[in-house]
Amino acid sequence: MNNPTLWIVVGIVVALAVVGVLWLTRRRKVPAVPSETPHATMPEPGAVGTVAPTSEPEHPASRMTRLRRRLASSQNGLARALADLLSADRLDAATWEGFETTLLAADLGVGPTTELVSALRAKLGIEGTADPKQARQALHDELLELVGPSMDRALHLDHAAGVPAVVLVVGVNGTGKTTTVGKLARILLSEGKTVLLGAADTFRAAASEQLSTWGSRAGVETVTGAEGADPASVAYQTVERGIAQGVDAVLIDTAGRLHTKVGLMDELGKVKRVIEKLAPLAEVLLVIDATTGQNGLAQARVFAEVVDVTGLVLTKLDGSAKGGIVVAVQRELGVPVKLVGLGEGLDDLAPFDPEQFVAGLLGE
Repeated sequence: MNNPTLWIVVGIVVALAVVGVLWLTRRRKVPAVPSETPHATMPEPGAVGTVAPTSEPEHPASRMTRLRRRLASSQNGLARALADLLSADRLDAATWEGFETTLLAADLGVGPTTELVSALRAKLGIEGTADPKQARQALHDELLELVGPSMDRALHLDHAAGVPAVVLVVGVNGTGKTTTVGKLARILLSEGKTVLLGAADTFRAAASEQLSTWGSRAGVETVTGAEGADPASVAYQTVERGIAQGVDAVLIDTAGRLHTKVGLMDELGKVKRVIEKLAPLAEVLLVIDATTGQNGLAQARVFAEVVDVTGLVLTKLDGSAKGGIVVAVQRELGVPVKLVGLGEGLDDLAPFDPEQFVAGLLGE
């Protein structure tokens, strides 16, 4: 051991060993710094992610109360027309003509506008009434009748044992369709139901990722497919998974391309057929942007001709909407508005309540 070279080698080895031990000890004591920006990960095609809700869902009853408050404080076209009529000193021919024009501009539609003006003129007369309370009540009653208080607005999600209630959500891209699916899942969770989402909009870039994100926020799982995959295949796989998991409801998001009526019919028709091999469709909900007015009605007509729509969802029905679209679209399609969107938040979707809606328009 008198070889100096050997001692030098041994010394180097020992020094390196000590440095290594000290470095490993420090690594164990100092935690890793988390990234400031979370990175969403896309599930594998056909996968179902395990998620937890971000918060407790708001009770559905309080959501429409929020819409009522927003309508009462907004510049909604229909609300403004009603307020102007109630504040008029004299209901002469010019006042009624201006009221009628404003109603038409608020997307109420020609038929409903004529009915409302005729009914109010019969009740209030040309000169109006000296009792503002009576005038407000007459306006409330006639408007409520137009909105349709007796229409069945419930979501019918009863289902046989072992088979989930399947809801197909359709509409043009950009109306808030995908976000509506996530928000609807949130409502159903608040009612104690178990839910599974299906991302059958496989043509729009990042649509599956968007739905998965909303599903994660709501606390439900999402079945996805590869981009450009057959939408019917994803829908089938989702319902199949829903049966295996024993969930109460399966919500299917679909593509919203208005390319041609024939193409849309073929695509949605195929989705509907493959779903019904496993379970009947409980609801077909058509999502419409309430701010689009007559364009929204035109879109609604196309979808109504393609699939049997059972209910309507009006998004952005707050201060930016004209209000009359509620009546117009129900008259056009003969089906009720069942849900309304109030904003961009997770709990900003509410069951539609005609009484609350009219009260909000009248500023009550």
